[in-house]
Amino acid sequence: MNFEIYTIVGVALIILLLLVWIIRLEIKLKKLLGSKNGSMDDVISTLRKDTDILKKYAQKTVEELDIVDKKLKKTVSGNQTVRFNPFKGDGSGSNQSFATALVNKEGDGVIISSIYSRDHLSVFSKPVKNMSSEYELTPEEKTALQKAKESIV
Repeated sequence: MNFEIYTIVGVALIILLLLVWIIRLEIKLKKLLGSKNGSMDDVISTLRKDTDILKKYAQKTVEELDIVDKKLKKTVSGNQTVRFNPFKGDGSGSNQSFATALVNKEGDGVIISSIYSRDHLSVFSKPVKNMSSEYELTPEEKTALQKAKESIV
């Protein structure tokens, strides 16, 4: 008789533990599904649609970033201005003359130079391709170009 009572109590405890476990799983399932009426198939279908939307968005973002990257390579990335006095010693001019280099990441751009004296102003422009120019550069222009190259991030 004692054995039967222990068996009945043991089975009752097992049944009680199983009921608690089932209730706990039901609560987790309702949280996962997001609503009481939703089915697992609906949730999976919604997740697939959302994943497809995110994949398309990610692909579009990558394409747009490639376009932006190509455009950034063409923009001025390095610039430097060197001021100088081309008439040292004779009293004319001052450090009003300058050479400015404007180059992109690929080393293409322009050098703009100005030579200033009291009665005359000259402005020059020299194209730059791959960090060099087909025109002869003055020492100040070379310095400006080198510093511009160093300033490219």
